[in-house]
Amino acid sequence: MTDDMDSILESIVAIKTQDFPIGYRFERKLSVGDFEKWYQDRKEEINEKLQQAGAILFRGVGVEGIDDFSQFSRVVFGQSLDYKDGTTPRTKLAEHVYTSTEYDPSQEILPHNELSYSNVYPGKLLFCCTTVAPEGGETPLGDSRQILRNMPEEIVEEFRSKELMYIRNLHGGGGLGQSWQQSFETDDREIVEAFCDQNEVAYTWKASGHLHLVQHRPGIIRHPHTNEEVWFNQVDQFHPSHIDAKLLKTLMMIHKNDVRSLPMFVCYGDGTEIADETIAQIRKCIDGQMKANPWVAGDIVLVDNLLVCHGRRPYKGDRKVLVSMDT
Repeated sequence: MTDDMDSILESIVAIKTQDFPIGYRFERKLSVGDFEKWYQDRKEEINEKLQQAGAILFRGVGVEGIDDFSQFSRVVFGQSLDYKDGTTPRTKLAEHVYTSTEYDPSQEILPHNELSYSNVYPGKLLFCCTTVAPEGGETPLGDSRQILRNMPEEIVEEFRSKELMYIRNLHGGGGLGQSWQQSFETDDREIVEAFCDQNEVAYTWKASGHLHLVQHRPGIIRHPHTNEEVWFNQVDQFHPSHIDAKLLKTLMMIHKNDVRSLPMFVCYGDGTEIADETIAQIRKCIDGQMKANPWVAGDIVLVDNLLVCHGRRPYKGDRKVLVSMDT
């Protein structure tokens, strides 16, 4: 620890972010190594705060690139999780470090809990902004507990009783959306099949080389540590009503008007379709809870993936946000 480390640690101040996420700023920039010394003495306290608030912002740690963030992730997570069974385009930059997404910058990414359609989802996420977009690009966060409390009772009851069925159609190297090779980080079919068998994913290989996946999941779950119920799904993101009407019409023509052949689709667990009006109500409820604070270069946000959902605002210019996932 440096000679003036004690004074640095005494200079931590709370960041005012409308109390969500709670935040800490080091007024004098810390190296990742010095942050580790600070963090190890406060690990239990930070975990308690995370379970209360759902998200914590750290500002003033010297994370400027992939290597720094990888080191930071190891400090907080230890062994991180690979992004397998994913739906969004992203690049693996280092072991367990990815770009947050490479989805069209002009489009919004709807709020969601990461991999909530899968049986294998991260418990925590780390986001780090190394390049701030000159316009837009915020990462809005929403409290999944409060979203559930505010959700119309009839929707909650239907989700409890029917649960959800997620359907994905992954191409084999040429087509719309993700390829199965991208999603599972392999071109070995046996590895994909083993993952599916182990994680209750029904799969069918098509003659075209496409992979058809069906996953049954609850839309509401309990947090394993706090025992609180949370809204935990990606129903509005998978539902076709979020697609631009002209684009959807084109997609339906390509897929011969079979909505279940789209790259992504969701319905109730019993196979019945979810009405557009229901999705509109869900989106209104979620949007009312989202809070977006501007990024500052070097910001790191620790998120409990069950307690808090996240999205991405459209942006212009360069933007780079890294992500790492914990089990």
